[in-house]
Amino acid sequence: MKIIAVNAGSSSLKFQLLEMPEEKEIASGIVERIGNKNAEFTFKFNGEKFVKKGEILDHSKAVELVIEGLLKHGVINKLEEIEGVGHRVVQGGELFKDSAVIDDEVVAKIASLNDLAPLHNPAHIIGINAFRKALPNVIQVAVFDTTFHQTMPEESYLYSVPFEWYEKYGVRKYGAHGTSHQYVSEIAAKRLGKEDTKIVVCHIGNGASITAVKNGKSVDTSMGLTPLEGIPMGTRSGNVDPTIFGLIAKKEGKSIDQILNDLNKHSGYLGVSGVSHDSRDIVDAAHQGNHRAQLAITIQAKRIADYIGSYFVLMGGLDAIVFTAGIGENAKEVREAIVDRLSAVGAKLDPVANNSRGEKEISAADSKVKIWVIPTNEEVMIARDVMRLRK
Repeated sequence: MKIIAVNAGSSSLKFQLLEMPEEKEIASGIVERIGNKNAEFTFKFNGEKFVKKGEILDHSKAVELVIEGLLKHGVINKLEEIEGVGHRVVQGGELFKDSAVIDDEVVAKIASLNDLAPLHNPAHIIGINAFRKALPNVIQVAVFDTTFHQTMPEESYLYSVPFEWYEKYGVRKYGAHGTSHQYVSEIAAKRLGKEDTKIVVCHIGNGASITAVKNGKSVDTSMGLTPLEGIPMGTRSGNVDPTIFGLIAKKEGKSIDQILNDLNKHSGYLGVSGVSHDSRDIVDAAHQGNHRAQLAITIQAKRIADYIGSYFVLMGGLDAIVFTAGIGENAKEVREAIVDRLSAVGAKLDPVANNSRGEKEISAADSKVKIWVIPTNEEVMIARDVMRLRK
């Protein structure tokens, strides 16, 4: 059975076609710079990569290109071979405790949460509507980044703000990257060979979040009401003192929206280093003696270690730390900078193992905490939920 997993962004659309239940990738690709005359469609199948450039003005056209690519390259012979579509949706709020089969009511509910994910949910809806139009008779499922974190207790997800903000507007911590944290923590639990587990998952990419997973359930996570809270990221600041808003508004005459834009798009690695939002550029610059680039890595590592230490206390111990996502899986210097700060919890890195790539244990033989690199696969989690809900 062929299931397609879709992740629509404001100007992009990623997909992966999987054979289920084998969970085998058949084809994948991404449409980038949607709405631009210089858009690009990259299609991967059977070990080959095909790139098409040109004008792609909207997500409907992007969906057409994806389906056209599947047919043109012989991945499928007819559309009816696709028996399910799963859509990643960042924000499900308190409306969705689980993934949901999409209908008009579900789309309306997702739209009602746009204020909680203004950069993501509207784009997801565009992608959902485009696929519903292209494949009207196929089950479509929304899989929410926030669902896995619904198990957090009140003490973890409530803020110490006027309670009516929560009651009226849903102001609370929701978290993100839930499908990734769930996927990776399940693999880690299998490796540990027991159900009673205390695991911290470090999903570190351009966006990054840290989650405490106890006995398979999220009990706390670093991202909050939006993906801005938590640790410094590629362009996001992570936690800051809220009085910064008043200071910068007064000193520079900026609006709240402008300051939020600075915190979301001009901070983190980029803001501190002045070099780039890309960890590879930051590491290269640090090796060349750029102090601010090194500082960007050091600040992030310190904040991540802070979260891991607090989760050690929260869960009453720690069995494993898992690194995943683009930076977590590939940036050995970042992993080293983090683990070097964790001797108090008994974590120790094997420098030789840390130099390798792919799925691997990288903890030293005398480490009291297992440390792994486990590549994430959010698309598989999405496809699994499509399979579960189509029955």
